Amino acid sequence: MIKGKLREFYTRLFDAFGRQRWWPGETPFEVAVGAVLTQNTNWGNVEKAIRNLKEANALCSLAMDRMSNERLAELVRPSGYFNIKALRLKALVSFIVSGYQGNILRMRDTETAVLREKLLAINGIGPETADSILLYALEKPVFVVDAYTKRILARHEIISGETDYSHVQELFHKSLAPDVKLYNEYHALIVKAGKTFCRPRAPLCGSCPLSDDGPGKNGNGKPSAAEKRAR
Repeated sequence: MIKGKLREFYTRLFDAFGRQRWWPGETPFEVAVGAVLTQNTNWGNVEKAIRNLKEANALCSLAMDRMSNERLAELVRPSGYFNIKALRLKALVSFIVSGYQGNILRMRDTETAVLREKLLAINGIGPETADSILLYALEKPVFVVDAYTKRILARHEIISGETDYSHVQELFHKSLAPDVKLYNEYHALIVKAGKTFCRPRAPLCGSCPLSDDGPGKNGNGKPSAAEKRAR
């Protein structure tokens, strides 16, 4: 049942929103940097920080590795928590330089599960960031789970609000073929739905493509079932 529901959700979202063309980034390294910088901020702020790095010719692992923490922090300041993020970026590039001669593409040769554990061992790299790097930068078939994913599934009573990251991810891995393009598109569509309809407060459930209650209000002026669950 869950397998069919998750596949149906993808079809509904794709029909509603179309292709999302994620993740924005010119190189795999830029994507990986963006995955760290987007922690606890919006993408507009990340773009400003990425622009600073490009203008400083610092958007490569070797240049970033040689740069002082203070200088890097100043460049990524627009992304917020800039001192912490500078340290996390430093840890990531040190891993790439020491283990892969500064070439992030060489990481693709490492078996996915092994590489994921190595990424999770890096300071400041949690499951969502690690999986974003694996999927979007390295094209590994790993589904990314975020707050939007959990909120949408919880409101549709597929998971509870307390379900942890690994269990949510496992639902997708068991329900979908291990396809990089599919995982990429699905996660992007979930983010689109979360931002547009499945808001933390005052969600627009009745208008959402995932609603089973039709547009608006269930046809009878009463709140939809999804809206009741969201309250």
